Amino acid sequence: MTLAVKTWTAPVRKGQTPGGNMSQQELEGTRPQNGDEPLKVIVVDDDPLARRMLRDVLQKAGITVIAEAGGGREAIELSVYYRPDVVVMDLVMPGMDGVAATREIVEKAPDVRVVMLTSSDSEEVGLMTLRAGASGFLCKSVGVDALPRALRCARDGEAVVSRALTMRLIEGMRRVREDGSGMRPIRSPLTPREWEVLDLLCQERSTDDIADSLVLSVETVRSHIKSVLRKLGVRSRQEAVKAASGLRSGLVLDGVAEA
Repeated sequence: MTLAVKTWTAPVRKGQTPGGNMSQQELEGTRPQNGDEPLKVIVVDDDPLARRMLRDVLQKAGITVIAEAGGGREAIELSVYYRPDVVVMDLVMPGMDGVAATREIVEKAPDVRVVMLTSSDSEEVGLMTLRAGASGFLCKSVGVDALPRALRCARDGEAVVSRALTMRLIEGMRRVREDGSGMRPIRSPLTPREWEVLDLLCQERSTDDIADSLVLSVETVRSHIKSVLRKLGVRSRQEAVKAASGLRSGLVLDGVAEA
């Protein structure tokens, strides 16, 4: 079966429409006669099949899908253009991931709510998503009845996080130090071992202390530190600590190589 994939172009003037998405006139036509505004949603996922499935589920629940996007940058422009009630955002996408896109949407269109829909249930990812400004973080396994209800809650200003994940997020926050040690960005040029070394650098630990803590030789720790500095494009431990803070916040750093 061949799916019809909607194309997308840059937003245009009022009365026109980005390719494949609703025009302003069509959007006006979705409003009920009784004056009650429907829930207006933008679906973001790089998988056309996933977008189609989400659209079908939401439309059957009486939710209006006013636009679709296949990537983070598209999602930002469409959100600023349409000002939906909620953006249903995929987490991992090529180019710009969902966390970075969420941060820009919240900054440029603060009235728009973002709910992250992902296959990951990691509390670290959940914390990063919420810190970026998302109103919710849900697993893709959420039921077809629960998802529309959750989006309506997000539209009404409520946080949308499962009870189980809420407890895990609370526990995760208790484990995170003030300097952010233990937090990991979704995308990073560093290996898990290099992050362990960097976490200890953030705690101002010496090379010998790091070696003792990780049960490594001093030479191995020095090798890891050199690799961390090289990958982060910095020249000192102090600069590496600053870069680590940027990575944990999801910022794009110049000179940072892709893993």
